[in-house]
Amino acid sequence: MGNTPVPFGIERHLLRLDRKDAYLSLHFVMIFVRNQERSLHFYVQQLGFTVIVDHRFENGARWIEVAPPDGSANIALAQVTSEANADQLVGHDTHVYFLTEDVQAKYNEWSRRGVQFHAPPETPAWGGIFTRFEDPDGNSFGLAGFDELARGVEAQRVALAQKYDAERRATQELEIAKQVQARLFPQIHPSASTLEYAGLCLQARQVGGDYFDFLDLGQDRLGLVIGDVSGKGIAAALLMANLQANLRSQSATALDHPELFLQSVNRMFYENTVESAYASLFFAVYDDRTQSLRYANCGHLPGLVIRSDGTCERLGSTATPLGLFHNWECSMAQHQLRSGDLFALCTDGITEACDQKGQEFGEDSLIERLRCHRDQPCQSGLQAITAEVRNLNPTDQHDDITLILAKCTPRS
Repeated sequence: MGNTPVPFGIERHLLRLDRKDAYLSLHFVMIFVRNQERSLHFYVQQLGFTVIVDHRFENGARWIEVAPPDGSANIALAQVTSEANADQLVGHDTHVYFLTEDVQAKYNEWSRRGVQFHAPPETPAWGGIFTRFEDPDGNSFGLAGFDELARGVEAQRVALAQKYDAERRATQELEIAKQVQARLFPQIHPSASTLEYAGLCLQARQVGGDYFDFLDLGQDRLGLVIGDVSGKGIAAALLMANLQANLRSQSATALDHPELFLQSVNRMFYENTVESAYASLFFAVYDDRTQSLRYANCGHLPGLVIRSDGTCERLGSTATPLGLFHNWECSMAQHQLRSGDLFALCTDGITEACDQKGQEFGEDSLIERLRCHRDQPCQSGLQAITAEVRNLNPTDQHDDITLILAKCTPRS
């Protein structure tokens, strides 16, 4: 509860985070009883306690622990082993006290269930309200309440309700953000007569910073884009949306002046984000008539071209990442594709994905999988590779997994 004073008698079971001393708490208080089954029924059915442990040992002995619904310690119901010990151990004041914010309500409830009280609740000289009750063996317990406790419990309930409401709203807003970001990925694939292509992003969280896109640049040109924004979660998603908006709003200039187009995108990204924000980007223009690829690799992983003979060619960096410098230079490179070639772009969520032993998937494994799936439809290869990467550690995906596959096909 932060710096809020802890109400008397509650929250004593919270774990300490400083680790200055070893963890220590009260586990159970032992109460001796003559009949464990009878006592178990009393504590569960009449007092509403919960069974924590009910275990029988090989020698026939039984160990039972019960706890009140909001308790920080258990009660062990120990069977007396002989009648001689029974008179000494059973039927006395246990010196165990239960706290509640409404003693009268608990008194009324338990009285209806047949619990025997010494007297109705009363206000003793030390303040508050107090009464005593007994279990079937005559073991007596105190039931007490304090105004401070009642106020503290109510304040905690209000705080928890506010916390749960805030978490519910945050979950709803995150789900909306996830749906909005999903719409930022390409909804329509521009047509290309010599290129089959597909893309997929599997986010590590509800939203993330990976980005891919397909842009119709006109004149039989197709833009293939993949990016990875710094950071994770909501912050990265906002930067990703900023980058996507910059790219799409200015894509009309990409065909004739791709360098100037990327410089303008960088400038807007730089001006609209914090100093530490940046994004790696691979931007490629595919010419559907000549099957040539003109590209800029802005600090991103190399593009991979798997030739029909299985050889692999890497399309390395031509510029630094976006967003680091206001005055930023960019150069384009050219690569000729041929029918049967497979072109792949990915983010480091694929190459740096680790299995439970910490072994990375790596670029070599990706190239091997690309060779295996080169003759399959791009969508099939895409799903097979990303599923394999995710399954390396399905319960703990550290980063977004994003992949584009594009295969040159003969002109129809």
